[in-house]
Amino acid sequence: MGTLHGEFPCHDHDEDELFLCWDGTFRIELEGRDTVTMSADDVYVVPRGVRHRPVADEPAHVLLVEPTETEQYGNRQ
Repeated sequence: MGTLHGEFPCHDHDEDELFLCWDGTFRIELEGRDTVTMSADDVYVVPRGVRHRPVADEPAHVLLVEPTETEQYGNRQ
């Protein structure tokens, strides 16, 4: 479980990344795809290799499900 607040850098991963919004709202900006807006109880999986960045205008609590070796800002920025 973590807190998102502000803009993360655009990045991608070699594996899928699951976001579960626990509380609050945030969006996931996806390169070449529509932005996904998340609110409490929403789940979204960013497929491996898709450049994305979470953005939270106000603090939002999120559960991320990913392998333990996943780099926070991706494999390539």
